[in-house]
Amino acid sequence: MNTQYKWLILLLIFGCISCDSDDDASTTMQEVVITSGDADFSTYVSLGNSLTAGFTDGALFIAGQENSMSNILANQFALAGGGDFTQPLMSDNIGGALIGGMPALNPRFYFYSDPNPEPPNESGPRLLGTTPGDNTPEIPTTEITNVLSGPFNNMGIPGAKSFHLLADGYGNAAGLPSLANPYFVRIASSATASVLGDAMAQNPTFFSLWIGNNDVLGYALSGGDGTDPITDQTMFTNAYNGLVTTLTSGGAKGVAFNIPNVTSIPHFTTVPYNPVPLDAATAMAVNQAYALYNAGLLNAEGLGAIDEAERKARTIEFKEGQNAVAIEDESLTSLTGLPNYRQATAEDLLVLPSSSFIGTTVGGNPQLINGVSVPLEDKWVLIPAEQQEIAAATTAFNTVISSAVQQAGLAFVDANMLLDQISESENGVPFDEFFLNDNLVFGGAFSLDGVHPTARGYAFLANKAIEEINTTYNSNLPLVKAVDYPTFYSPAMLQ
Repeated sequence: MNTQYKWLILLLIFGCISCDSDDDASTTMQEVVITSGDADFSTYVSLGNSLTAGFTDGALFIAGQENSMSNILANQFALAGGGDFTQPLMSDNIGGALIGGMPALNPRFYFYSDPNPEPPNESGPRLLGTTPGDNTPEIPTTEITNVLSGPFNNMGIPGAKSFHLLADGYGNAAGLPSLANPYFVRIASSATASVLGDAMAQNPTFFSLWIGNNDVLGYALSGGDGTDPITDQTMFTNAYNGLVTTLTSGGAKGVAFNIPNVTSIPHFTTVPYNPVPLDAATAMAVNQAYALYNAGLLNAEGLGAIDEAERKARTIEFKEGQNAVAIEDESLTSLTGLPNYRQATAEDLLVLPSSSFIGTTVGGNPQLINGVSVPLEDKWVLIPAEQQEIAAATTAFNTVISSAVQQAGLAFVDANMLLDQISESENGVPFDEFFLNDNLVFGGAFSLDGVHPTARGYAFLANKAIEEINTTYNSNLPLVKAVDYPTFYSPAMLQ
């Protein structure tokens, strides 16, 4: 279907009109035809996870949904025959949600600016409503069990993995919290529905599909501790191919995204490996606490259980100044009577929430300091071996995505490459007059949770999708402007 709409652009042309008159300006009208090319945007459905839904600043809320990549695309599709795009809007701009009247999902983050810039400076991301001395967050008004009447074009389900989109009953409230998803519970057409089934019931003519991030991200967010494992490759392959096959079964065209390297996002690159400042006396006291452990390592080396290189890597020694945190590392050689402790190196990645955990005490005991005298548990750190697991899975999953996309002839956005560009570019990636980089808070690309894009980041991704759609389907959809999309949402914006 080739839908054409006339878009009028006013052009100002300045010049001399005649030799006996003053310089003048005249205006003319020029028709620019916006066409859908070989695509049909009349019924657009977006499928995916939080990146599709418009999740930002750690939550889903109205303003974020309105600036979701999916909604941005829908607005541009409307210029070439696209129909209405309905989203399951939350009840407020607080974010978070209630289940049975009890808070179950956290509100969004906002940037708190400390009026006293002197140490301790507490500026930074905080849950909406909280300030130093008052840790009570805003109470959301969205009730998950109040099921909305669809259908909905935005079928982005925060937290969903690839196989979840095909799972019957993923929106059954009786399955909460482990077998169902609260966001799908709120919009599912029935207790036995699947996300894909509800999407296909709308007979989409065009779709976007961005799924797979959570298949590796869940493992990463949990520090690789095993509580949220990487999806089995066969399961991922079957799920992804099943999604593409079904979505294209009625002749629909679409655009798909691959999986970025999640360990490059600010959630894993913001907290330094050496955030612990100590004076000489404190460093000496901490070293005394590790004296028996270090002596045990010397004995283990003497017995041949470990070599000198591993002994040195495992030896814990604090000093005056900045210090690396102490961590648990399950990849170290198991030694009878000794735990698997070492200090972090620049090769380790600390998850963003560790920033508020390091330096706290265990049970108020000033001698038991997390990250110092008490090594951080696995959930706080991605060690190199875990990063390698994530990289291998991401590569394998992206190969599956690439093959499926090519076979179906879909437009394709290489999100993996785009994130690499954002994280590796010295000045950031240009977007109109702005530059987007991967710095938390002020980089422009990532929101305050260190995982999801800002509204401007979503607009950047939408433009990349539009470029690929135009190339693949011979359309000429216009790009959006960076200035129209913010990087922060006001804490005062609640409704």
